[in-house]
Amino acid sequence: MATQYPAQLWHNGKIKPWAEATVHVMAHALHYGSSIFEGIRSYPTPKGVMIFRLTEHLKRLFNSAKIYDLPMPYDQATLTAACRDVVRINGLKRAYIRPVAFRGAGKGLSLSAETPTDVAVGAWELGSYLGNDAIENGIDACVSSWQRPTPNTLPMGAKAGGNYLSGQLVAREARRLGFGEGIALASNGLLSEGAGENLFLVFEGALHTTPVSAAILNGITRDTLIKLAADAGIKTVERDLPREYLYFADEVFMCGTAAEITPIRSVDGKPVADGKPGPLTRKMQELFFGLFEGRTPDKRGWLQPVD
Repeated sequence: MATQYPAQLWHNGKIKPWAEATVHVMAHALHYGSSIFEGIRSYPTPKGVMIFRLTEHLKRLFNSAKIYDLPMPYDQATLTAACRDVVRINGLKRAYIRPVAFRGAGKGLSLSAETPTDVAVGAWELGSYLGNDAIENGIDACVSSWQRPTPNTLPMGAKAGGNYLSGQLVAREARRLGFGEGIALASNGLLSEGAGENLFLVFEGALHTTPVSAAILNGITRDTLIKLAADAGIKTVERDLPREYLYFADEVFMCGTAAEITPIRSVDGKPVADGKPGPLTRKMQELFFGLFEGRTPDKRGWLQPVD
């Protein structure tokens, strides 16, 4: 389905028409992947439209910039206002917000003081990322032939554009083979994460998830679920997980800003348990979506109003 983009976005300090936010073809980021970004959601709630964990997302954006020595011409407060502005000005409710900072076109393509950092924030309405019925019925996944980078090659803790070439290979292979999403292994052959999602397995009523050392992005939705589970008395274990544990887990699900909480009903053609989303997956969906529906208390101030 084609995305219908809204009329306006924020680009280098100004609100402007979507079509006027252009980038030069010789931008450094286009040639070398030198961009960082975030994906953030807003939700309609009983108290109005709220942006979910905006502060934490922008903090990670600036951490990614620090890792890659990317000078940021705007502070976090400015980008906080920009994220709110693009949702409000375009009249969005269930929006996906995309702040991005990247090296633009400077004097030559080598890094120098003349290479500027461009910053933009766009937003558009977004439903279920992995399909209209994915949240309810789950998806079929496969383990990809592509592995995540080895430690100390690319920092997977940064949400950088170049890192997502790995995710593209994983996702496109899965789609080509007829699966809804792919799962990558780390360089040691143990589980890492999905193409753009973190991974949870369920054993005997406890959540098991791969550690940050498994070449994963330490997802904010992942962190949310760990905290919500603790509030509900549900144990979470961060541990190394072999591939075959996918096949005999009681439940498996993916999570992320775009994917939200998506059950996995089969892996490599093998059904997960009875092939239906399990009770703990449903419980975590209930707790997560309850934040926006008023059923789960927002004890940590994660919901930040657009207005």
